[in-house]
Amino acid sequence: MNQEQFDQMKHGKGFIAALDQSGGSTPKALAAYGIAEDRYENDDQMFDLVHQMRTRIITAPAFNKEKVIGAILFEQTIDREIEGKKTADYLWEDKGVVPFVKVDQGLAPVENGVQLMKELTQLDALLDRANERHIFGTKMRSNILEYNEEGIRQVVAQQFEVAKQIIAKGLVPIIEPEVSIKAEDKAKIEAKLAEEILKELNQLTADQYVLLKITIPEEPETYTEISQHPQMVRVVALSGGYATDEANAKLKATPHVIASFSRALAQDLRDDQEEEAFNQTITQAIDGIYDASANK
Repeated sequence: MNQEQFDQMKHGKGFIAALDQSGGSTPKALAAYGIAEDRYENDDQMFDLVHQMRTRIITAPAFNKEKVIGAILFEQTIDREIEGKKTADYLWEDKGVVPFVKVDQGLAPVENGVQLMKELTQLDALLDRANERHIFGTKMRSNILEYNEEGIRQVVAQQFEVAKQIIAKGLVPIIEPEVSIKAEDKAKIEAKLAEEILKELNQLTADQYVLLKITIPEEPETYTEISQHPQMVRVVALSGGYATDEANAKLKATPHVIASFSRALAQDLRDDQEEEAFNQTITQAIDGIYDASANK
């Protein structure tokens, strides 16, 4: 573990940018950016275009450690380059931003009101690549759709089981048990989720650390105790489908939780924007998300 990067994630002011759209979500991300599917003929061209989009975001002057303390990357991105350097090296050496990589392989079908992660068949090889590429940590997502105690327990147990494998490889995992913003009894789900996460945290050893990425909770203090646990590096929140202004307002009212936004970061960026307009737009987005995350 890189101690300087650990300290930045633990104490740094700012937020984590989520730039980890996978193959399934990339067409939607590109469409929102103004690149229709008729602009590419196959996956290779699609991934080239989304890397150009990510590169434009990362190289923007406002994208730096003063407000962006970390960035989550798609697996393929860690093998690509920005300005002649591997992406993670560019992030850390040129921008001071700590690199993470998404490691899950998508979601299983709904069972017990939740979607567990599909079996991570490539995990060991990916973690070895992550270490070679100077990645600090990982991220993996599950999905909770309704209040089902067994399902919630299964999600948390799976997340921590895989997290321990990641920790054993010298990386710091972000566990992400997302709660759907459309779920009935969302506050009740989140209270049970917090309870189960605390149980797992209490079983970690003194040298095992994780981050937690959650949906912005209905009750602002839901994850306060978790945020103060000695094995918790940071609690971060996804925008979860909320528009940027609403996500920022909800997050600002939630103590001890900083942002890890994806769509809310890029929602007003367009491929055809001139550089001045693009940089102005991303600066405004970064400033707003930073403000919602500041002093936490």
